[in-house]
Amino acid sequence: MEESKLTKEALEQIDQYSRDRVGISTLERYTGSSKEEFQPYILLTNFKIYVDIFGKMFNQPIRQGSVMRACHSQQENISIIDYSVGSPVAALIMELLSFTKPKSVLMLGMCGGLREDYNVGDFFNPVAAIRGEGTSNEYMPIQCPALSSFVIQRYVCEELEKNSLKYHTGVIHTTNVRFWEFNEEFKVNLLKEKVQAIDMECATLFTVGFAKLVPIGALMLISDLPLKEKGIKTKETAKLIFEKYTNLHINTGISVLKNMQEQAKKGLGYQF
Repeated sequence: MEESKLTKEALEQIDQYSRDRVGISTLERYTGSSKEEFQPYILLTNFKIYVDIFGKMFNQPIRQGSVMRACHSQQENISIIDYSVGSPVAALIMELLSFTKPKSVLMLGMCGGLREDYNVGDFFNPVAAIRGEGTSNEYMPIQCPALSSFVIQRYVCEELEKNSLKYHTGVIHTTNVRFWEFNEEFKVNLLKEKVQAIDMECATLFTVGFAKLVPIGALMLISDLPLKEKGIKTKETAKLIFEKYTNLHINTGISVLKNMQEQAKKGLGYQF
């Protein structure tokens, strides 16, 4: 019996070693970055320009992998990854990052604002997400809520308030349907849910983060107002949004992570 137990434990250790090795190898291949380059504080984004700006800010090279782009600042203890768009790759990057055991992950994303009093350029603080994307069902039972890290969202709110930046707090609906704006039944359901914003990744990021023990939050920028007439984002309006808000979005996210680091050094930070 004892020999059988030892054999089982040994097999489990081998299996874990194999998963870790494959996970790290995949992360390195997909991001073009070595494991050692990844910092304990991570910014995630959907936008190439965010990584470019981060690289110029800290004079660091951009890593191009087979799927994603990344940049790492050892001096700031921060890495940024452009993982592309959609819930499947959102789940993928969270699972891969779990092998590096980051202290904090912050999503810098854009979302559609669903309330009359919201404006483009406002920030959105998602405390929870509706799991309408399907991918997260592979990681947690469907009855489990998708919750962002309260600790990280607390730092997000503190930073926004310190700089007098307008923001809204509430629930975001995550969908895998890109052109939902033209589906009347879908829009009626959104109104029934009383959600305040909509995106394509938050629920996946939060759920996989919870399942894989990776603390994650989000700082979302309202980039369009899809329920209003002419409120859907276009090529032209997207260009204006990037020109006006990109630097503010990135700098706010960096400040959030740096504040977390400073508080951790003092032993005053919130505990996960």
